[in-house]
Amino acid sequence: MSADIHQPSALEQERRAYRARQSIRSVLIAVISTLVFAVVVWLTVVNTPGWESVRRSFFDPETAWQSLPRVWEGFLLNLQVLGLSVITVAIGATVIALLRTLRGAVFFPLRALAAGYTDVFRGIPLIIVLYLVGFGIPGLLNERIPPVILGTAAITITYSAYVSEVIRAGIEAVHPSQRLAARAMGLGYAQTLRLVVMPQALRKMTPPLMNDFVAMQKDVGLVSVIGAVDAVRAAQIETSLSYNFTPYIVAAVLFVLLAIPTIRLADWWTARLQRREQMGSIL
Repeated sequence: MSADIHQPSALEQERRAYRARQSIRSVLIAVISTLVFAVVVWLTVVNTPGWESVRRSFFDPETAWQSLPRVWEGFLLNLQVLGLSVITVAIGATVIALLRTLRGAVFFPLRALAAGYTDVFRGIPLIIVLYLVGFGIPGLLNERIPPVILGTAAITITYSAYVSEVIRAGIEAVHPSQRLAARAMGLGYAQTLRLVVMPQALRKMTPPLMNDFVAMQKDVGLVSVIGAVDAVRAAQIETSLSYNFTPYIVAAVLFVLLAIPTIRLADWWTARLQRREQMGSIL
């Protein structure tokens, strides 16, 4: 028995050849544009008269290597604050979002309280909340509190307000018919929320939640204002010792390395959701 080998039609072969030519053309354009951009950077930045002075002040390899241990030690404190804040913000924001989505007149005080909280703490800059929490709570309790706890509390207060709105928007984006259908099947409020609403809402709110997470990764660097020796404060100490700003670049690189995986994951997830939503619409 002879096996039939599929041969694409002439039209399909022409389409494949066209796609191949377009791919090669895109690669060539990308290479040329990158070279042009590199030349422009060299002419406008590297080739300027003051570049050598800037390079010595900000990009000195020896200073970077010497400051790396202390900056890294401080960066570990930032990671501690970030890890604790992820948990506390998730819990706090979920509670606030659920309070804002409660139905019925009897829950009006809770809805008003949650709305007031989000309005106030979305309007106050994080650095002011850090000052209030970092210096107010120890003074109120008249005892010393570790900066990690204070920094986590300040970030939780601020980011719970932002993240709760994302969660609330995701919950309310689910069509009301989904709730009605679930209740008609005999599910209670909590079961409807857990089994029907939240799985659908999670798909919609994941990209903005990941963006908030990236922003939080950067903002943990502000805990230095309450006395924590984090990466930023460690860089400041090293700069005062070496009279060179390179330690700040070291701290910046560490934060960028922390953020890049999350940014790429957010882009991948957003593109995945877009492909799923547009599936079947492309002819």
